[in-house]
Amino acid sequence: MEFNVPSLELPFFANLLLLLVLARFFGEIMERFKQPAMIGEILAGVLLGPTILNFIHRTEELKVISELGVFLLVIIAGLEINLDEIIKSMKGRNIVISVLAFFIPILAGFFVGRHFDLDVMSTIFIGLCVAITALPVSIRILMDLGKLNSPVGQKIISVAIFDDVIALTILGILLDIKDVEQTFFNITNATLLTLLKLSSFLILVIVTYRIIRNVSKEENFIENKLNKIISVLKGKESLFAVFFVFILIFATITESIGLHFIIGAFFASMLISKELVGEKHLNTFHNTTNSMAMGFLAPIFFAGIGLEFQFSSIQNYPLLFAIIIVSFLSKIIGGYVGGRFARLDHKVSLALGFGLNARGIMELVIANIAYKAGIINTEIFSILVIMGLITTLATPFLLKRSFKSIDNKKDHLS
Repeated sequence: MEFNVPSLELPFFANLLLLLVLARFFGEIMERFKQPAMIGEILAGVLLGPTILNFIHRTEELKVISELGVFLLVIIAGLEINLDEIIKSMKGRNIVISVLAFFIPILAGFFVGRHFDLDVMSTIFIGLCVAITALPVSIRILMDLGKLNSPVGQKIISVAIFDDVIALTILGILLDIKDVEQTFFNITNATLLTLLKLSSFLILVIVTYRIIRNVSKEENFIENKLNKIISVLKGKESLFAVFFVFILIFATITESIGLHFIIGAFFASMLISKELVGEKHLNTFHNTTNSMAMGFLAPIFFAGIGLEFQFSSIQNYPLLFAIIIVSFLSKIIGGYVGGRFARLDHKVSLALGFGLNARGIMELVIANIAYKAGIINTEIFSILVIMGLITTLATPFLLKRSFKSIDNKKDHLS
């Protein structure tokens, strides 16, 4: 329900202060209940925005801060990814899990869009949001349950990595063809051109990865070179600047060829691993980035989503319920069927499906990007925000019960 409360015109920094304090306060409450802070941060934006109190609106300055928040969140997601894990997820039976856990949900989301006669771009994008798994959220939930390094936990992570990479690749294509006249011929041509650009960029990433790996065969070579560069540079946080320059180069390349900057930032941050730059340097960069993102920029970004969220814009309640139900069922079924095809037992396959169900950060990031790009309208954006929150809230409970069932079975067998 949207209340007609008069808008207060506060100065920019007063808005920023109010938004940050309330976002962190609600985020802290959520964390105490073992839920991701982003849920509280979004609720802070909903409370302060047009939906309830109407104190703050999304200004251009807040949008710029949100963009920086997106940039850092994507970097953090990339740093969590080990390229060797991607290769592992594409080998043997693991590829079956990864493919089914992504393509069953994307097709299910696509059919929902077609059933409700949505336009092609909105339909494809709903499928994409249904198919994605939020890697950072999955990692956090598994860590809280003490199952991150378990065999099931590692399978969830490797499949989530595959899902995120494929989802961001498809997002790049959607953003590139959004302004094309919606005919089969034009969309096909634009898609092929985008795939060509994307393939060229991926070749650059692979070549860079190979060069780095070859150079780093000499023990600690890159780490030693970084130490020399940092010793020459007198400015504070020089290491942070060096890594950011590397990531910004890739982000600039993707923007220059017409793809979104997060594609370049994501793949560049994936190249930065402890094997290549040393554990100490990686931890320093990760901690600094994490502090900037989670302490300031990310709360403003998620609160900004709350400001954009408009419950009153949702008129099509059957579409809302259909997307929520399909999101749950298709992801759990995709993970379960993939697990069974990979010859995992019933309980493990079910845990896999539950673990992949959280959308959270990545789904909200790409939903926000698509909304700003005009691919989806306010109603679909608000529906996708609700879907992301509900699936993220439900996953820890479902996964905890599933792991308990697996542990009880092990105890019984022993």
